[in-house]
Amino acid sequence: MKRREFITLLGGGAVAWPMAARAQQPERVRRIGILLPAAADHSEYQARVGVFLQGLAQLGWTIGRNVRIDSRWATTNHAELRRHAEELVALAPDVILAPGASALGPLLQATRTVPIVFPFVIDPVGAGFVDSLARPGGNATGFISFEYSLAGKWLELLKEIAPRVTRAAVLRDAAVASGIGQFGAIQSVAPSFGVELSPVNVRDAAEIERAVAAFARSPNGCLIVTAGPSASRHRNLIIALAARHKLPAVYNERSFVAAGGLISYGPDYIHQYRQAAGYVDRILKGEKPADLPVQTPTKYELAINLKTAKVLGLDVPLILQQRADEVIE
Repeated sequence: MKRREFITLLGGGAVAWPMAARAQQPERVRRIGILLPAAADHSEYQARVGVFLQGLAQLGWTIGRNVRIDSRWATTNHAELRRHAEELVALAPDVILAPGASALGPLLQATRTVPIVFPFVIDPVGAGFVDSLARPGGNATGFISFEYSLAGKWLELLKEIAPRVTRAAVLRDAAVASGIGQFGAIQSVAPSFGVELSPVNVRDAAEIERAVAAFARSPNGCLIVTAGPSASRHRNLIIALAARHKLPAVYNERSFVAAGGLISYGPDYIHQYRQAAGYVDRILKGEKPADLPVQTPTKYELAINLKTAKVLGLDVPLILQQRADEVIE
């Protein structure tokens, strides 16, 4: 090979080699934290996280290639949630997924800079997590569980499935804005259904057990279990009490019905986790949580447990069964 040709080839290679090296470099790996208010064997949350990861994959995010996931299963213990929130923030993730107020609250105490997406929170404005639904304003955004008017629907469903009820014990957490708001919505429609309400606080198991037992001493009663971390924490106890005292009960999500509750109506949380993946994708691509509006649910689901209805001596109207998204027989 002539000297001139060799120099030309070498020169061309000198230009091409850095380009080839750049093409072969791995993609930047982004870091996503997930803080979960549940134990690692919680099947409902496992399914939700699975859908979230599936949504990320559909948007081009592959674990090990361009994204890393750091998950913390903190149960519902407040101290554990705080500890795991601080651990995740210390990892300096690009964004954190935080379902529910019990996970979101500790994270916002730990950071006001790391972006946070919540797949569901009952009342983020009332809780002080965001400035407004349209303009969150801080480092958190996501999706609300429902509008308060939905709470009135729970009473309507109970009257449809158990028309003789004239009294309702409303299990709510009076220490948070969402507990007060949900009770207020039920209170506004109760007279039209001829139902007298009795608020029951859900601070601890002993208080719930005493209050439900006292309420059940009079006839024609039912339970309305409002949404909130305390209700979720005491789910099995509440379902057991409803069965023990033969009280028809309505719940805010299908997991209660799957565990033996009578009927539920609420948002399709699986769908909201899929939507949350879209918000995480947008944040990883440069958008800010402060500019992404908090969205309301677009899908709701009705679930009925016919086995529980049979034990309670209730004949579920066929039209109600036909409307249901899930019927457990």
